[in-house]
Amino acid sequence: MRVFITGGTGLIGTKLVAALIARGDIPVVLTRNADAARRKFGDNIEFVSGDPMRNGPWQDTLAGCDAVINLVGQGVFDQRWSPEYKKLLADSRILSTRNVVTALARGEQSATGPKILVSTSAIGYYGPHGDEELDEDSPPAHDFLGQLSIDWENEAKSASTAGVRVAIVRVGIVLDQGGGALAKLILPFSLGGGGPVGSGRQYMAWIHIDDLVRLFLWAVDHPNVAGPLNGTAPHPVTNKAFGHALGKAMGRPSFVWTPGFALHLLLGEAAEIVLNGQRVLPRRVLELGFTFNYPTIDVALAQIFAKK
Repeated sequence: MRVFITGGTGLIGTKLVAALIARGDIPVVLTRNADAARRKFGDNIEFVSGDPMRNGPWQDTLAGCDAVINLVGQGVFDQRWSPEYKKLLADSRILSTRNVVTALARGEQSATGPKILVSTSAIGYYGPHGDEELDEDSPPAHDFLGQLSIDWENEAKSASTAGVRVAIVRVGIVLDQGGGALAKLILPFSLGGGGPVGSGRQYMAWIHIDDLVRLFLWAVDHPNVAGPLNGTAPHPVTNKAFGHALGKAMGRPSFVWTPGFALHLLLGEAAEIVLNGQRVLPRRVLELGFTFNYPTIDVALAQIFAKK
């Protein structure tokens, strides 16, 4: 199976490409820099030069693949949120997904065109709810991230008019030692300065990166899987509990409290994501039969730090 991937050189995409190769599929990676991607992955995969935010010849290649996994989107923590950066956060998701759907409509003309789109969204869809349990049927928020997620998902859903099955993975906090949120937390813990952030009572809906990659592939493989799927482990934890588990896994103390105002100084408006948190559960994912290899935070972190 040829699987077209946007965002294939990022944290999730890199692991996804490796998983596809391991099971005998052919990843087709859209990249703005094919030479850099080839140095990263070697010659075992196909590369297509192009910018997902712009229409181009890459869309013809997508139309000839069997499945599409759409991971593209500028990172929410890459820099402080200026009005210009908020526009980039939106455009990198909405315009890119719109162009993917345009290409899928071209594939509709062919009997061999893609039949499944697995597109990314985020648990920011739900907004802050304290310790209330949220699942895939919970309503969306209408703050910046909530509205962005609504618009992003609507772009992906429009592929269904071309006869494409659409699954949307609302991704939580991805745990992987090589990048993402966990990589940013390792340094203060390694220096003995790790611990709760803000009140410490806010929930963290997390997922081990290996389970997230398996979830994307599971959605591709199972014809009954469609609609929203929470890409979170079944046991979210409070920020305080997460800090304790991380300190335990690293063999480091976890009692240094970081006040909310300090995080605001560092991240600006994006700090609210960390300080509010969400208690998101993967109810539909479990009902449809997916099993997590790392369902609890202690098991997940133990595996990650055992790889050192």
